[in-house]
Amino acid sequence: MKVAIATNNPNKLREIRAILGDFFEEVLSLDELGIHADIEETGTTLTENALIKARTIREMSGLTALADDSGLMVDALNGAPGVYSARYAGEEHDDKKNNALLLKNLAGKPRSAKFCSVIAVCFADGRELTAEGSVEGVILEEERGNGGFGYDPLFYSPELGKTFAEASPEEKNSVSHRSRALRNMLGLLSAENK
Repeated sequence: MKVAIATNNPNKLREIRAILGDFFEEVLSLDELGIHADIEETGTTLTENALIKARTIREMSGLTALADDSGLMVDALNGAPGVYSARYAGEEHDDKKNNALLLKNLAGKPRSAKFCSVIAVCFADGRELTAEGSVEGVILEEERGNGGFGYDPLFYSPELGKTFAEASPEEKNSVSHRSRALRNMLGLLSAENK
């Protein structure tokens, strides 16, 4: 079975191929399929947004489609920025502004947080599966590290003993919310295939 992945992000594609590549016959990016889509994420949860993207790509490609949505949930901010993580400081998706606003809003507050990810697979025959993954951490008071993206320079992982931005891609992927959601999805797909 071929699967269309609702992304052109090379790091995300590499991670998906590494975890699900043995299950699917072929894992294809939007570029490889000639699909150019800016899908509006109108859901109020990560699950809703992942399903919106996967359903749209299924319709456009005629193939089984996989999509993810991820967000940073900060306990002291009642789960914010959450589903709005990418556009926390406004619609322009600016990592520096998002991080600055997060630090401002967390001043004097507890800093426990978690990254959450939801993977949605919408099969060509209409079936749908979702799987979740998360990783616990702490928001630092200043950025550390030059790798990663988004909130990675502020997100300290006790499991790694460093921020996601200080970790190598392999280290980050070993504990990341997306890799855990993908592994959970692999378990669901394997169970469906028995």
